[in-house]
Parts: sequence; structure tokens; C-alpha cells
Amino acid sequence: MTSADKSTVQLTHPDRVYWQDAGVTKAGLADYYAEAWPLMAPFVTNRPLALLRCPEGTAGQCFFQKHAWRGHAREVLTVQDPNDNSEEPILAIDSFDGVMGLVQGAALEIHPWQASLADLEHPDQIVMDLDPGEGITWQDLIDGAREVRGRLEKVGLNTFVKTTGGKGIHVVAPIKPVTGWNEVKEFTKAIADEMASDSPDRYVATITKSKRVGHILIDYLRNQRGATAIAPYASRARAGAPVSMPLGWDELGPSIGPAHFTVKNAASRLAQADPWQDFRKAEVALKLA
Repeated sequence: MTSADKSTVQLTHPDRVYWQDAGVTKAGLADYYAEAWPLMAPFVTNRPLALLRCPEGTAGQCFFQKHAWRGHAREVLTVQDPNDNSEEPILAIDSFDGVMGLVQGAALEIHPWQASLADLEHPDQIVMDLDPGEGITWQDLIDGAREVRGRLEKVGLNTFVKTTGGKGIHVVAPIKPVTGWNEVKEFTKAIADEMASDSPDRYVATITKSKRVGHILIDYLRNQRGATAIAPYASRARAGAPVSMPLGWDELGPSIGPAHFTVKNAASRLAQADPWQDFRKAEVALKLA
């Protein structure tokens, strides 16, 4: 059964090439999401989304889309953000048809908020993004991710890890949606600042490019209102059609590199046990010092 059989969204030009180098078409991306959807759905449905759209594929121009566009599939939902003075609706999906609408609209990356539509003012997860500067090895990143894990677990949070499909690693912790954005951002900033202070030769907490050579940026800015991070299982508009893939902590090692999983090779992975299956059950209230 193909993705088209499971969806009411009509894919026009299904043979349009989205990743020239990997030979991945619109239909190929749709088929990948059809397989990934049972695992991916909890992380992308009923959340505000920012999209990277590439109407001509990755070889053409790509742009971020945070608001509705003319002609988008009706399965892509529009929602008013009460705090957005522009009155332009934000985007969301609530079904597999929704993600097919995103594929039809050439959304090659899906970046959700860290909060659900049900409660926009209280995030329900924390994302610590480890972003390598020049000269940083994959093993350096793995060590950094383990350090982030240790610091978060020390304050009672449960942690999950994934590749980003880019160069970095995300450490994600589910939290009960009871703490406001400012407090969550301050908490994550404190973790990043502590790491940079304890190991100034290894970590930085500021985005200034000049300071990042030979360092890992601990990017906590994903944890503010309206900020986003690539969704688990989402594709990236990068060479080879990589995807962001959840891992078990015991899998995080040299054999799985940052862009190891792709739209084309992920099928066998998706058939294995889900390392994030208990993600939502693991949420706890954030204890602020």
C-alpha cells in the first residue's frame, strides 16, 4: 500500500524530485512519512509548526514558513495565536492527511514548538541542541550529550536523544505543561551557562560565531515561545535526504553518525522497537531552583 492509498490528499506531480542527489521524489517522501507516521504523530500533531519549504526541491530556493500560504492543502490547519499581533494564523496538522498536505506543499522540514495547541503558554518539553563548531568531532558531541543528560537527570528530568539530520544532537526532556516559557528558558540557559563555565574549553552558550571554533554550542534558545526544533522523524533539506532519528542512549555511538538515517534507508529502523515509546509517560514537573 502506498501513502496515497492511506490519504485523501491528492499529490500533484508525485515524481517531482525533492532531493536530486538522493533521487528522492515527492512520492518517495510521502511513502517515508506513511511508514514513520505511527511513531512521528505524537510529536507533530496539534502543535504550532514552522516549515522549511523548497518548492523546487533542495536544489532550488528554500524558505521558512510560519504562517498560512495561499493554496495550501485544507488538511494543513490554521490557528490564531492570541499573542501574535500580526493576526496571521499559525500552522498545525492533526492527522496523516495533514502531513501529506505538507509534503504536497514542499515542506521538506517540519519544526514544531515545544508546546501544544491545547496550552501555548506552557511548554511540555525541553530541547537542548548541541551544535558543533569547526574542529568538533562526533565523539565530542556524544560526550556533550551525555553531560547534558547527566545534568538534566540530576534535577529529576527524564532524557531522550536523537540525531538532528544535520550536524548536531538533540537531548529532549518531556515536562508537565505547568511552567511558563520564561522560567523554562531561564532553566535551560542556566544549564548551558554552567556547562560553558565549568568547561570553557569545550562549550559555549552564546551563538557568536567567532567564539565557536573548537567548541560545542549548547543552544537553549529552542526553549522560548515561538521557537522551534526539528521534529523526530522529520526530513531535512540537506544532501542525502537525512532524517532526525530518535535513538536509545545505548545506541549513541560512533557507528551512527549525525546524518546516518535518511528517507531512503530508514524503513528497517522504523520496524525496530521504538526507543521513545515511553516519552510522554516520562514527563515530570520542572523543579526550579
